[in-house]
Parts: sequence; structure tokens; C-alpha cells
Amino acid sequence: MICGRNRTIFGSTIVGGMSASISEPARLVRHRDGIPVFDYRTDPAVPPVSVLRAEGLMRLRHTRPHIHQFPILMYVSGSGAAYAVAAGHVIDPARSLECSPVAAVAFDPTSLAGDKHALWPMWRAHPLLVPFRHRHPDGLLPLRVPAARHGIWEAAIAAIEHELAVRQTAQQHAVLAHLTVLLVDLARMTSDIAVDPHDDGDQLLAAVFDEIDRRYTEPLSLRDIAEAVSLTPGYLTTLVGRRTGRTVQEWITQRRMAAARYLLINTDLPVDRVACRVGISDPTYFIRLFRRHHDIPPRRWRNHHTIRDDQRRLALSTTR
Repeated sequence: MICGRNRTIFGSTIVGGMSASISEPARLVRHRDGIPVFDYRTDPAVPPVSVLRAEGLMRLRHTRPHIHQFPILMYVSGSGAAYAVAAGHVIDPARSLECSPVAAVAFDPTSLAGDKHALWPMWRAHPLLVPFRHRHPDGLLPLRVPAARHGIWEAAIAAIEHELAVRQTAQQHAVLAHLTVLLVDLARMTSDIAVDPHDDGDQLLAAVFDEIDRRYTEPLSLRDIAEAVSLTPGYLTTLVGRRTGRTVQEWITQRRMAAARYLLINTDLPVDRVACRVGISDPTYFIRLFRRHHDIPPRRWRNHHTIRDDQRRLALSTTR
């Protein structure tokens, strides 16, 4: 949801957050037909789950339509109303929502799947995430949590907030465990949603992203992928665009950036070697591309997170 121009509700307040430039889980990445599109940040300093509480979302009515490329679960305290916010859909904040206190839980779906390198469409078949694939026209699926489960939902959300605030060892595992409680309930409440996880479109997408994952370390183009999955480049462009809101080339770049982040944090390879390892032969172009996606060049990104990891280890050692 947007809270001001080109910002999401997660861009202003986060439980346990740090500086705004690092702690905001949502990042504006582009516009689709003039509509801002936000991704969940891939920064290691950003937890895989984020929570914002607001006294109702009616105050957001003045804001613009937008798109989140990650799922959001909203829960209205007291009434038990809940909304599954679909990823990739245009969300219009002018929609009438309840004015009661609302908790909005956003999360990185690749963390739930256990693979931080996975591309966004790869998590679509996860059984706990099927509810976020609904085809509700406004992107918001309204639900009602059974009265007997109200306390469990409120306790799970509060537990996530506590874990984010105290930052103890195994924080990520803890917040994902509490999130899973909510998602299991959500999946049970929406078991009758007509979403076939094995429809033809999804099978084609799976083939496309398997091919990207297999070949991103080499020169790779739209035509290469189309040939591998026996489609024309034009049809493949239309399919991927309609299903994901991005081009094939953008997804190739996303996979390369995920691999680059891993290499920068976990190896001492120089930047030019990192570029080569992820299929980009020109280091200058790699640096420019990395900066476009992360706001800072790769060397600074590596230094920043190396320092943060050292600080985190020191903090943990002093508390034992």
C-alpha cells in the first residue's frame, strides 16, 4: 500500500527497523503503465517478514494505485477480517476497507520456500501461497478468520513483532515459523479457491524459469529461452509479461543479481570475477546494472554487509 508519493506503507515504519534507507522492506523498482511497482528488498539487513500496524487504512485513500511484487496479509483486529493481497496485481487504496486497527504482514516469498536465489514466479506453486494467486479483480481477497482463531492470529503477529524488535539468534527461523501459522490458517480458509497450481500457463512459466536458472551464467537472450521452451519470442514475451508483469530479460537480470549478491557476501572474488560468474562479461556494465538494482555499486554493497555481519557477530558474542 502507498503512504505518500512513491512509497509503500512499509516505507515509513517497521518494527525493529534501522535507518530508512536500509530497513524499508519495499523498494520502488519501476513503473508499469505509469503505476509504481515495488519489490521486497533483497538486502540481508531486511528481515524476511515485516509488520506495520495502523489505525485502519482509510487514511490511505488519497494515495495512488500501485503494485507489490510480494504477498501481503492484512488482519483487522477485533473483527477478524483479513485480506490476502495478491502479488503483481494493481492495488487501489481507494477501495473501502474497515477502519479498525489493522496489522499488515509483508514477506519475502522466497524465504518461505527456503531458496533466497529463487525467482519470484517459482514460489507460486507453494501450497501455503496459493491463496495469494487469487484472481479477485482488485487484488484484495476478503476473508473472515473464525472467532476461535482470533487470539491465535493476534498472538502470532505480536510474536513476529517481538522477534523483529529483539533480534535474537535464529530470528529468521522464528519469524517464519510464526508466519507459517498464519499461512496455514489462510490456506485452510481458502481451500475452495479455484486455482490450479498445475495449469498450462504455470507449467510454461516453470519451464522458462528453470531454463533461466540453468543458463544465467552464460550469454542468454529472449530468443535463447524461447527456443528452449519451443515458443516464439513474441508469444513468450506476452505470456511472461501477463503472468509476472516483467520481461524475460528482466527475470534473467534478477537471477544474475541474486547470484551476484551471494558471491559478494560469501566469497572474496573481485567484482570483475563476480560479473563473469553471473554471465556478464563487461565489468563496467555489471557495476552499472548492480547499482541500478541496489542503489549502490557492488564493492560498497559488499563492504557495508561485511561490516554489518561483523557487528552482528560481536553483539551476539557479548550477550552470551
